[in-house]
Amino acid sequence: MENLPGDASGPSPGYEPSAPSAPPGRTPTAPAKPDLGSGSQRAGPGAASEALALLTSFGRRVLVLVPVYLAGAVGLSVGFLLFGLALYLGWRWIRDQKERSLRVARQLLDDEERLTDQTLCLSQRELPAWVSFPDVEKAEWLNKVVAQVWPFLGQYMEKLLAETVAPAVRGSNPHLQTFTFTRVELGEKPLRILGVKVHPGQRKEQILLDLSISYVGDVQIDVEVKKYFCKAGVKGMQLHGILRVILEPLVGDLPIVGAVSMFFIRRPILDINWTGMTNLLDIPGLSSLSDNMIMDSIAAFLVLPNRLLVPLVPDLQDVAQLRSPLPRGIIRIHLLAAHGLGSKDKYVKGLIEGKSDPYALIRVGTQMFCSRVIDEELNPQWEETYEVMVHEVPGQEIEVEVFDKDPDKDDFLGRMKLDVGKVLQAGVLDDWFPLQGGQGQVHLRLEWLSLLSNAEKLEQVLQWNHGVSSRPEPPSAAILVVYLDRAQDLPLKKGNKEPNPMVQLSVQDVTQESKAVYSTNCPVWEGAFRFFLQDPQSQELDVQVKDDSRALTLGALTLPLARLLTAPELTLDQWFQLSSSGPNSRLYMKLVMRILCLDPSEVCFPAVPSPPGTWGLDGESPQAGSSVDVPPRPSHTTPDGHFGTENVLRIHVLEAQDLIAKDRFLGGLVKGKSDPYVKLKLAGQSFQSHVVREDLSPLWNEVFEVIVTSIPGQELEVEVFDKDLNKDDFLGRCKVNLTTVLNSGFFDEWLTLEDVPSGRLHLRLEHLTSRSTATELEEVLQVNHLIRTQKSAELAAALLSIYLERAEGLLLQKGTKPTSPYAILTVGDTSHKTKTVAHTSAPVWDESASFLIRTPNTESLELQVRGEGTGVLGSLSLPLSELLAADMLCLDHWFTLNSGQGQVLLRAQLGILVSQYSGVEAHGHSYSHSSSSLSEETELWGGLPHITSSAPELRQRLTHGGSPLEAPAGPLGQVKLTVWYYSEERKLVSIVHSCRALRQYGRDPPDPYVSLLLLPDKSRGTKRKTSQKKRTLSPEFNERFEWELPLDEVLQRKLDISVKSNSTFMTRECELLGKVQLDLAEIDLAQGAAQWHDLMHDKGRSSS
Repeated sequence: MENLPGDASGPSPGYEPSAPSAPPGRTPTAPAKPDLGSGSQRAGPGAASEALALLTSFGRRVLVLVPVYLAGAVGLSVGFLLFGLALYLGWRWIRDQKERSLRVARQLLDDEERLTDQTLCLSQRELPAWVSFPDVEKAEWLNKVVAQVWPFLGQYMEKLLAETVAPAVRGSNPHLQTFTFTRVELGEKPLRILGVKVHPGQRKEQILLDLSISYVGDVQIDVEVKKYFCKAGVKGMQLHGILRVILEPLVGDLPIVGAVSMFFIRRPILDINWTGMTNLLDIPGLSSLSDNMIMDSIAAFLVLPNRLLVPLVPDLQDVAQLRSPLPRGIIRIHLLAAHGLGSKDKYVKGLIEGKSDPYALIRVGTQMFCSRVIDEELNPQWEETYEVMVHEVPGQEIEVEVFDKDPDKDDFLGRMKLDVGKVLQAGVLDDWFPLQGGQGQVHLRLEWLSLLSNAEKLEQVLQWNHGVSSRPEPPSAAILVVYLDRAQDLPLKKGNKEPNPMVQLSVQDVTQESKAVYSTNCPVWEGAFRFFLQDPQSQELDVQVKDDSRALTLGALTLPLARLLTAPELTLDQWFQLSSSGPNSRLYMKLVMRILCLDPSEVCFPAVPSPPGTWGLDGESPQAGSSVDVPPRPSHTTPDGHFGTENVLRIHVLEAQDLIAKDRFLGGLVKGKSDPYVKLKLAGQSFQSHVVREDLSPLWNEVFEVIVTSIPGQELEVEVFDKDLNKDDFLGRCKVNLTTVLNSGFFDEWLTLEDVPSGRLHLRLEHLTSRSTATELEEVLQVNHLIRTQKSAELAAALLSIYLERAEGLLLQKGTKPTSPYAILTVGDTSHKTKTVAHTSAPVWDESASFLIRTPNTESLELQVRGEGTGVLGSLSLPLSELLAADMLCLDHWFTLNSGQGQVLLRAQLGILVSQYSGVEAHGHSYSHSSSSLSEETELWGGLPHITSSAPELRQRLTHGGSPLEAPAGPLGQVKLTVWYYSEERKLVSIVHSCRALRQYGRDPPDPYVSLLLLPDKSRGTKRKTSQKKRTLSPEFNERFEWELPLDEVLQRKLDISVKSNSTFMTRECELLGKVQLDLAEIDLAQGAAQWHDLMHDKGRSSS
């Protein structure tokens, strides 16, 4: 009841609330006395507002009567009024239901927050040890972060809608040129994350998160088209679903994650409260229709196979592949029959019970199929086959709903759901599945089809498909994925107007359309389209580029799909010229084909396909529509496309110059030097060189090797330190972008050290190529032995890639439940542990690991399958020599464990690591050692492609590796040299490898180094010398020197090599340990060989 002015029961118009209480410690301030004289002035506005509200209420009631008056004036019947009243009441009821649902949801959300706050007072350390936590975890900390960020997200959304979305809407249609957002508020209720589940990634370069989200918000978004005085909006919304977030790829630089992909695995639950003109969507009949249309729009944007990709790093590679990756596999669904369905049809007002007219709906993500209706049958036989693409395992589900067909509303008979991961694990799953929410069972046969990237099995697949009974469509032999990127220089419309191009792609009778890009003749679509192919040898892809009105064709293209069958990995990635278009009009697309095969080895491909319905030898009838006659066990692994694509990087830390001095003596009065060493960080691994004592221009000459992937953004981080007793001093840092090294294959530069006044570092990086043949193994082993330094570990000769897919029949103790198995892969001192699969004797791991192999002839792979808490379940030892004898250095099959019970399915693949710059490829040529063939050899070496200045270095060593047994050293020792002429760069190159058996003149061993001089010129310009080695009679140098001279001048020179020792304390002279002179005209400079030369006295000459 309203309070009238002057009513004693309510506050008077001059009423003022009491002043707020003062803060503690302050004297309360007396309330101001009301001014009685102003009471009449204050009563004025209050009375006016109440009168205005009363008039507004009266006006609304009068407006309700206007339709009644108009109906009477026009002479309409009362039925129209009753129909309008029914529409209004239905609309009002739906509105009240939505508002009530929003209020209840908000109340539940508040209660959950309150309960969570109360229960979180018990910390984890107060919980007993036996309490276990589920794999779906609460994320209250994340909800607090979201709540804090929510207002700022609202500001971003307002800016995004106003500056990006609104202009796009205005440009899409001339009637929407006055479209604008008048209000954008996300409200005070933030989105809540009810749980987080982390899946082990299918690859090491990704992280999979499933977020259970719930949004019951007071969002308010209002739009207006001023030209038509049209207002609409949303006030309040509910959204519930499972959002999958994929962090991929992981990169070796900030922000660590290259991109974030988001999508709903299944259609989320959505409820929207409309305002303005969109109130009409709540009219009965339109309400469910509008919600379905909106859900279809969301599904086209954020439900698999569609996803939202947010790149986080610039120049991200394979963006199209991340936005629309290839399917993980194909599931062929044979909907065979149902049994014991419920009866829904009633006759004579329910007195007589009939049967049902069942049909089935099959849904996987956004893919949906509807079977035919079978009349009056509770045990229907459908015998239909459908094929669906599977993108996420685990996560996606096969959902089958059975309905009874009726003229008005179909009755629900039951549903079943099955995770696609079970089909992947089984290969073929043939079973009766109970229907939930009803009665009866449905019979399904589910087959997992792998994707093959070669066409070797295509003929067999086509032959088999011809003998398979399948309806309503014949079985597919392949899939085609088209990545539509962009177009260039499309023709203009009449009047030189920019077109609004879109693309229609058709394969046979299936047509898909891209979005329209407005007002441009160089559109960018960045969309993916997928087609099933029955016969790739005869089908064609038809592409039509049109204006969005579909009336004007801007270009066309017809591509026979047989062209893909001869392309590498069944892939074309290129520009395509458009016909019936401009002279420079072209389209950029990437087309990927994959052959569908249940199992590349165990699928039976008969020479003459048996007709459907024939009986097998065992007297049993095969299932109709089946791809195989018996459910097979996979005999080969199915790794993803990234398996075996790792790269091996060889890092040579050579030397540094002009490092800063950090050592101080006598309280800093005496300046010393530094004791430098190098730290390397790459791909989560770190390496450290040895320490060189008291040297500002140290020589390390160490080699390190690391396995890296082709993820963009990776960098090799190098830091130089001075070794101290307490804390090492920083001497500088530098970085090398790996993308450059992996693309070029070689990197050899002096790098300036950063964050220090002076210093530079000499690094050499080499990308090793992996070969699937063992013919070059011996040469690679020789190369590795020769370039290995004293301080470096033995170098890798091969890369071993292991893909461990699954195990079966593991050993179980009597009377015990299946254990939780995991596997440990070990090569040498390197191990890899797989994930643990809970409570099964047939675990599926789907994991890969890589190992560097130094001596493939002697090493072996050790595998142990262990149970959590039960010890070893079985083991396997695989000598790598078996891989060397295998075709393509690969073994892929089931291996029996040594326990006698249980097998593992794995793929072991070996790649011989060949340096592209070592000359191993050229070693197969035969070269004459006679001086008469010098000109021929020079031309041959100069003509070799892609050989850098370092290329012949290892080539000469390989020649030495096959030489006869060397003569014993002379009385003064020997020096090992390689000398050749590199005609491509017109350089004389010499490598000083080492010395041996040097003569010791005093009590202590000498500190030797080697000096080289080109005679007869004795100037400093031709003089070179190695670093100095401390106290040794067999120093290792492995240093390279070059002289830029034409060949004819080189042939007139002599190379003088002197081995000297460091000067003594009392004199500045160097002690000569021996020397040798080489007449370059008498040496085969084209072949050049690493040879030992006897050291002679000063006046002597060598005899090699």
